[in-house]
Order: sequence, then structure tokens, then C-alpha cells
Amino acid sequence: MFKTLLKYSLFIAVVLTGAACSESVQEKPVAQVGSHYLYPSDISRIMPANTNTEDSAILANDYINKWIKQELMIQKANENLSEDQKDLTHELEEYRNSLIIYRYKNELVKQRMDTVVTTEQIEDFYNANKQTFLLDRSIVKAVFIKIPSELANPEQLKEMVKDDSEEGQSELRDYCMQYAKNFEIALDSWIDFAVLNRNLPENISDPVSFLTRNNLKEMDDSNYYYLVSIHDYMLTNDLAPLEFVENNIKNLILNQRKIKFLRELENNIYTEGERQKKFKIYQENE
Repeated sequence: MFKTLLKYSLFIAVVLTGAACSESVQEKPVAQVGSHYLYPSDISRIMPANTNTEDSAILANDYINKWIKQELMIQKANENLSEDQKDLTHELEEYRNSLIIYRYKNELVKQRMDTVVTTEQIEDFYNANKQTFLLDRSIVKAVFIKIPSELANPEQLKEMVKDDSEEGQSELRDYCMQYAKNFEIALDSWIDFAVLNRNLPENISDPVSFLTRNNLKEMDDSNYYYLVSIHDYMLTNDLAPLEFVENNIKNLILNQRKIKFLRELENNIYTEGERQKKFKIYQENE
């Protein structure tokens, strides 16, 4: 393995420094399957910038092996499929047509579709579809702090997390940036309670009971002190706060608008084609 990597380390060094030379210089292939060849320039094109020599060798070796496997599979398929099975003319034409239509529609959507969604439209959609926005998990506005035990001052921290003012949050954030191993200050936005739970040394198995009975939780292990301060919560099956689903609603509105836009586009193109006699539908007796 080491010899292989060394071989490709030297090879990649040459590829990355010399593969872009004059096209008139004939490249020596690095692999061959049947009449198909893989060249150094093919590999250099897939190399991420600033990759060190050892990593480049590993990537090159992996790419060569994948290329060989693919070429062998293509060769085997060509040997075993009939000419009719290998005729992809219809499939390629269908794919090309689908791709052209897709790109044309996307261009029209970007150029002509109204993408402005107002706060009033979001609120109207929310109020008209509240059953759609029942929570499937508990969410919280909370502070979570994980701090080395030797640096922790529990009484000071408990006082600091009570202050939900902008100035208080800023002071707490500065403190955590300096001393905490990990922290989350989410008082202006909702977060998934499970995210906090995963960071605790002991799993809270009953979030409902915990959230309804506690607004402050202290834990510790051999190295760290943990503090969770719950400032607000919503439980599974509660109606999600508008601010929590606002972006989803905006996307839903835009998606509905896009569907309507594209339906009207197809109908308009059909009407135009009919008016300009661009198509004809033959009857059975014609």
C-alpha cells in the first residue's frame, strides 16, 4: 500500500505541475480498458485545490479504480445487450426535450414570476391552514451552557441567564465565548428541544414532564458543569408559533404560485399555438 501511495504521490506531483502544458505534448495514459484511456489531465481536473501530495495520491488511486470499474461495466453491458437494447436514441431525445423545457420554465420563473411574499400573505396562509402547522416535536427558547467545572460559578451563571434583555444576552454571550466549552443562547428564536437534550450528560427521557415542571436545570459530570434555562416552550401537537414556520409558509406560497404560473404558461402556449395554427389534431376519418 505504501509503495502504491508513493508511486501516485510522485505521479500526482508531476500531474499537478505539468498536466497543463502544451496540448501538442502527447500524454502517457495512466490506465486503459479496451480502447479507452485515462490520462493525467483527466485526474488533475478532479483534484481539489491546495490538496497535499499524500491526499492527492489517495484521491487519484480512488478515481482510477472507479474509472476502471465503470469502463469494465460499460464494456460488459455492450457485450451482452442487443443492438436494440443499446439504442438510446429515443431516451436521449426524451431527456434532451425534458431538460430544454425545464431550463426554459426556470428562466421564465426567474424573469416573470412574482417572488415577493408579504407578511400579511404569510399570516393569512397561517390562519387558514393552522392544522397543517401542529408541532411534531417540542421546541424551546432557552439558554444552554457547558463549562469546565473548575471555571464554573453556578450562582453567577444562574443570575446571568435570567436576564433576557439584549444587553444581558450580549454580556452572557461574551462570557460564554471566553469560558464555555459549548453554549446556545436562543431567546429570540425557537430551537428543537432534542438539540439541547443531545448535549446533556443525562438524557431527559420525558421532555413534556421536564418542560412543564422545570425552567432551570443543572447537571454535571467529571469534567463539566451544565446549565439549561428554559424561557419558553411549545409541546408536540401544539400549534407552531408563526415565527417558527414563517420560512416554510413562504416557500409553500412560492411553490403554489410557481405551480399556478407554470400551468398558465402551458395553457397560454397551447392557446397561442392553436391561434397560430401551429398544430393539427387528426380525426379518425382523416
